[in-house]
Amino acid sequence: MENTAYQKAPARKLRAQRGPEHEVGSTTPYRVACIVILIVIALLFTFPLYWIITGSFKTNKVNTASVPQWFPLAPTVENYQNLFTRPALKWLGNTVVMCVCSMALTCVAGSMAGYALAKKKFRGRALFFSLFVGAMALPKQVILIPLLKEMSFLGIHNTLWAVIMPTVGWPFGVFLMKQFSESIPDALLEAAKIDGAGETRTFVEIVLPLISPGIGALAIFTFISCWNDYFLQLIMLNETDKLSISLGIAKMQGQFSNDFGLIMAGAALSSVPIIIVFIMFQRFFTSGITMGAVKG
Repeated sequence: MENTAYQKAPARKLRAQRGPEHEVGSTTPYRVACIVILIVIALLFTFPLYWIITGSFKTNKVNTASVPQWFPLAPTVENYQNLFTRPALKWLGNTVVMCVCSMALTCVAGSMAGYALAKKKFRGRALFFSLFVGAMALPKQVILIPLLKEMSFLGIHNTLWAVIMPTVGWPFGVFLMKQFSESIPDALLEAAKIDGAGETRTFVEIVLPLISPGIGALAIFTFISCWNDYFLQLIMLNETDKLSISLGIAKMQGQFSNDFGLIMAGAALSSVPIIIVFIMFQRFFTSGITMGAVKG
């Protein structure tokens, strides 16, 4: 009993020094203020999505009225009916295929290159890594003309592959996966080598499970980056049937008048795949971002 009381004494002393505001589950003005601020920030970030979704169920007259209607009093699905008369589903399918292929290829290439730069010793490794880091600071507009000439030379211009291939060697993906691969213990790789595992088996069965949080984070980053890369899509895609959803929505805008209800319906439709992908990879994304924050 004396030992137990002696062990609990430092804990009581620490709680007394911290004060009641650090008690678990306690309600303090600071805690309430933090919760209120977080709620306000969350509402500010979700309001544009709410406005797009509700605006897609309003007529163009209501959307352009001087007095905003915060909730559709007379909801209509006419905007979605007009949207589906256009090749909107074709555009959405093109964008999903384009982003999924870019995400998969970037994760594969990034994980392999990052693992090689982190754990393999070869001549010029530091130089290659410096080139990748330097390429991260290079604007895409600078290399756009060489990319366009290269895609034309390969004969894939005006195809989805013209947008997919430039994203495969994304320097940020290689950099991110290198940082995750450095956390793999060398002793584990040496043990696998002693057990007779080859490079492919070691990478698939040992390396990939350990860096899966980083792959999940990279998958979300790549999907969103490819989805929002309007400029590259604008340069590489010309035909109407091969457009992405972003280009298709842009073509809905007229020179003298705009149907904002139709545009908001297209924007709401285009946000669905991003939300689905984020929900699917949220667990990996959260653990990938927080990995390394706690040492011990």
